[in-house]
Amino acid sequence: MLADKESFKQAFLEKLAALFGKTLEEATEQEKYQVLGHLVREAIYQRWVESKRRHAQQQTKQVYYFSLEFMLGRLLSNNLINLGWQENWQAALQELGVDYSLLEEVEPDAGLGNGGLGRLAACFLDSLASLGLAGHGCGIRYKYGLFEQKLVNGYQVELPENWLKEGNVWETRRADKAVKVRFGGQVRVEEKQGRLNFIHENYEEIIAVPYDIPIIGYRNDCVNTLRLWSAEVARTEFDFACFSRGEYLKAVEYKYAVEAISQVLYPDDNTYKGRELRLKQQYFFVSAGIQSILRYFKKCYANQWHLLPEKIAIQVNDTHPVLVIPELMRILMDEEGLGWDEAWDITTRTVSYTNHTILAEALEKWPIELFKQLLPRIYMIVEEINERFCRALWGRYPGDWERIHRMAVVADGYVKMAHLALAGSYRVNGVARIHTEILKTREMREFYEYFPEKFTNKTNGITHRRWLLKANPQLAELLTEVIGDSWIREPEELKRLLPLVDNRDLQERAASIKRQNKERMARFIYQHCGLKVDPASLFDVQVKRIHAYKRQLLNILHVLDLYLRLLDEPNLDLVPRTFIFGGKAAPSYYMAKSIIKLINTVAEKINNDRRFNDRLQVCFLENYRVSLAELVMPAAEVSEQISTAGKEASGTGNMKFMMNGAITIGTRDGANIEIGEAVGEDNIVFFGLTADRVMHYYEHGGYSSWYLYNSLPRLKRVVDSLINGFLPAAREEFSNIYSSLTHSDEFFVLKDFLPYAEAQAKIDNLYRDFQRWQRMSLTNIACSGRFSSDRTIREYAGEIWGLL
Repeated sequence: MLADKESFKQAFLEKLAALFGKTLEEATEQEKYQVLGHLVREAIYQRWVESKRRHAQQQTKQVYYFSLEFMLGRLLSNNLINLGWQENWQAALQELGVDYSLLEEVEPDAGLGNGGLGRLAACFLDSLASLGLAGHGCGIRYKYGLFEQKLVNGYQVELPENWLKEGNVWETRRADKAVKVRFGGQVRVEEKQGRLNFIHENYEEIIAVPYDIPIIGYRNDCVNTLRLWSAEVARTEFDFACFSRGEYLKAVEYKYAVEAISQVLYPDDNTYKGRELRLKQQYFFVSAGIQSILRYFKKCYANQWHLLPEKIAIQVNDTHPVLVIPELMRILMDEEGLGWDEAWDITTRTVSYTNHTILAEALEKWPIELFKQLLPRIYMIVEEINERFCRALWGRYPGDWERIHRMAVVADGYVKMAHLALAGSYRVNGVARIHTEILKTREMREFYEYFPEKFTNKTNGITHRRWLLKANPQLAELLTEVIGDSWIREPEELKRLLPLVDNRDLQERAASIKRQNKERMARFIYQHCGLKVDPASLFDVQVKRIHAYKRQLLNILHVLDLYLRLLDEPNLDLVPRTFIFGGKAAPSYYMAKSIIKLINTVAEKINNDRRFNDRLQVCFLENYRVSLAELVMPAAEVSEQISTAGKEASGTGNMKFMMNGAITIGTRDGANIEIGEAVGEDNIVFFGLTADRVMHYYEHGGYSSWYLYNSLPRLKRVVDSLINGFLPAAREEFSNIYSSLTHSDEFFVLKDFLPYAEAQAKIDNLYRDFQRWQRMSLTNIACSGRFSSDRTIREYAGEIWGLL
């Protein structure tokens, strides 16, 4: 048994010799990591096989989670923790003279996601397995991730994120499970025996090859599967005739064109080819996934298609996988011979949809011509869905052409993916209570009026096993010592900490752990950013995707305001602060990239002013990712959750910070509201406009950022510093930001500036009171169990999927 130290040591040395023909002294860290990964994978293979066999024998209902992103992070430590072997294996490696921490650093973050959407999917897979539920992921095996972010003179530069260059020890290629996916061509209709048959001709055929990654439950026998699809050529990849004629590039261009489908996460869609590739990606993994699911279903239940909704649940994570609906219809009708009504009944009792946004830019729609040319048969089905849906709407709202037009799946030259999801699923959920209410009362109000029974809320959650047990082991040990270890399996048990939050000894021990985490973070910042920050300063952190609505701009304007106040009053009494930023901007998102440049320019100005280095410093962390988040979250003391109210669906970073004892400063938006309810108003710092007030301004006007800018000297001074030469950049460098603030201020940065500054002043005062701050921090930790993804998954499993 490899859980035994001696057995493990012998197996490690034997595997090293078998894989690389080397002794321990000769092996590189990469080779040692590969050996360790192989041993873990092999150790769980039998459990993996047994899990599949058990599900099949017991005819367990299985859920398939379709997502374009799975932001897994590193798997080595997570897998060892879930297996319960980490301590023994670490000790065994130490006896062999191998530094486990170096092996951890060898593993790249899987380039399968970008932000909260993908991290949520990863947390859900962890919770499904840890709760012993049969739940699997379906996505794309991207050869390259979004991009590797580098900062050059303060600007974001995108480099290829080649996370697979050394292979992926956790995956298994299943060539025998490959399926074919078709694009383009024409559809010919024939009538045979009174039935219409649809024959797809002249199509381009692509092979989808699955790569399976085991998802290990926490100390149980459940091992689920994340299946990622890779695009490969269906015909001979090398055109020898072209090569012989000297047409070398043409000889391989087909191969590269096919492989582009699974090459990069989120190709730039500013061009026609980019949009075509995105749509290809979405249909590619949806078609492959549905074919795989139905093949499994037929193996277990033959052609008893009426059982499909009882045995299979399909959850689509945002609009990217919504083509699940017409693809399931296509296979049931064209390949299995079902009629429309039966296929539609089965589909709409199998598929459920999670909405993650109210931003119009993220509610996908595809030009009809592109959609029809690329997916001719799928378009025919979508067109029929639209026709029947509009006919049903006419029955409810006769003569109300405007409403029917607004709700149509196909309208104004576009296929509207959110509308397709709403029409073709049996449940639609938002991801925080306020978000779901906004969907019901504003963004999807007409659909809610028509389908009230479909709408439900499932507030997001995070896996406490990664974000507390793994990321903050010292704090986890302290919690276990104080309240026992039941919280690891039942995170709501963290509430047992509440009666102890005023215990002085506990406060001091928790503060000591926070200080050690801050010192570790400070060392990282010095090594990677060249900046010496004071671990005794207050660590104020905003790390997330860079977007105007998330308002990193509000944060950096406040930092600039603090600096200007220090210039006026060098002896100003401020709690020393280190402001930490991190996140990527989409390559084509000019405003977001300008905000990154602004943050780095302000950092350059402040960090080079030695008069105030003991009180104010700014750092932008390059290439923010899961493994870096595991360093940041335990070190943070202030969690910046300052999106424009009503714009953030939920957020999960707020939960990770909370679980690690940071205090939230935030708007009443997304899950912030529920965090506030959990911890109480005394343990969170709210500020700013409410979602209702924001909507009032959008609908009725009444807000002039130009007037506000001119009427508040303090605000004007800060904004003017963007363009008056105060910053070490060209005067026109930030003119776009200046114009956006003074002429429209779409996200109410200026409106919320003074309330935000007042909230920050409150943070300053609270931090001076050690006992008060530690009580707040411990209260946040104690109440964080409610935001575990275990709770979220139990709700999905019981109220949507029918697994419980």
